[in-house]
Amino acid sequence: MTTTSEPHEPGSLLYDPATDRVGEYRDRAGPYALLRPVGGGVEWEADPGTLRPATDRERLCASVRAVNRRAGALPSLPAPLDEASRPPSPVPGCATCVELAERREDARAAHDRSAETDANVLLRQHQRQEHRA
Repeated sequence: MTTTSEPHEPGSLLYDPATDRVGEYRDRAGPYALLRPVGGGVEWEADPGTLRPATDRERLCASVRAVNRRAGALPSLPAPLDEASRPPSPVPGCATCVELAERREDARAAHDRSAETDANVLLRQHQRQEHRA
């Protein structure tokens, strides 16, 4: 626990036990310390006599919460369509489809996810162009 005689540096991360939060020290306002949430947000007033430097764990948790808040503010992407999430099936009798499907299986056996995805993309493109699928 710190005392009011110990000055805090602007920008330092402090733990406020009254709110169970970590905040960035901004300044003093009368008898209170002004803290801002990690990652931005509305400042709050805290008793400077109860503040202490945040532990590494508290800093990490506050940073993760800030990132999660920002991620939650982003518009969510649409869920992939079932058809797009399944690998395409080769058209029976088409040599190109069979060759691309074999390429995909070879990549899968080699645990090469990038090459597997490439084969799927090429197979889908081929089917759209040649089979109107």
